[in-house]
Amino acid sequence: MAWARSTVTLRDFLQARSGCAVGGNVGTDQVRSEEEVAVGTLISVVIIVLLIGGGAAYYFRSRQAAEQRALEDAKAEARRWVERLGGQVLNLVGTNEPAKQALADAGERYTAASSQLGSARTAAQSRLATQTALEGLYYVRAARSAMGMDPGPDLPTVSGQSGAGSVTEDRDVTVDGHEYAASPRPSERTPHYFPGGRVAGRPVPQGWYSEPWWKPALIGGAWGLGSALLFSSLFSGMSGIASAQAWEQGYDAGQSDAFSGDGGGDYGNAADYDNADYGGDYSGADYSGGDWGGGDWGGGDFGGGGDFGGGGDF
Repeated sequence: MAWARSTVTLRDFLQARSGCAVGGNVGTDQVRSEEEVAVGTLISVVIIVLLIGGGAAYYFRSRQAAEQRALEDAKAEARRWVERLGGQVLNLVGTNEPAKQALADAGERYTAASSQLGSARTAAQSRLATQTALEGLYYVRAARSAMGMDPGPDLPTVSGQSGAGSVTEDRDVTVDGHEYAASPRPSERTPHYFPGGRVAGRPVPQGWYSEPWWKPALIGGAWGLGSALLFSSLFSGMSGIASAQAWEQGYDAGQSDAFSGDGGGDYGNAADYDNADYGGDYSGADYSGGDWGGGDWGGGDFGGGGDFGGGGDF
């Protein structure tokens, strides 16, 4: 009996030891499984991060490459127009006052466009140089016409030009004791050309003028108090040109229906202007062309680009 009890006791001991060993193995397997899951999760996170980082890097490299291509294309386009303008400015010599003045303005645009192209770091800056060069080519075309030469291929209509309209008849007016003249043709009395476009947010018609009456707004960025009276006097009744009231609001021709009532804008006898101080004496200003500072002309008012149809005559 004692031997049986010892045997049972030994059997129980061995079973107990065996149970502990099995339990230990189970615990070890569970820990190992958890470690494997953690490692797998970490690897997945690393892979996702690498994919996102690689995708972002590829996107930015692609974007930079596209921007570089756009910059190179825009620079090439601008260079073409600037070189064409330079060739005309260097080879043409004005034979009368309107042609000389127009070529002086074209020369300023050439200087400004060359500077803009040289400092361009983006496609938008290069397009600005293109616009300035195109602006200068409009002055070249005007100079050639003033000298009785073939003006060359037609230029593309640029932003703001068609809405600004054109001078269609000779007009001589006196505003605040100062005489102004506008004409569709160059003459000794109207030697200053403007190709049409927007200045300080308002349209200025294409035509020839006795003086550049838009220059104060171009330099200062805002129109003076007497500008509406001057505009009304110069252009009232001309087809394709905005009324003075619409012009004050920055509207182009054909947009006067935005106003109720008579938008004719006859400021000649308007009570609101009876006692206004227009200052309007531009006679003391220097409009000799050389003082116009090409940098002020940024070209932004002329938008667009376009082709001169091969530029055979340019």
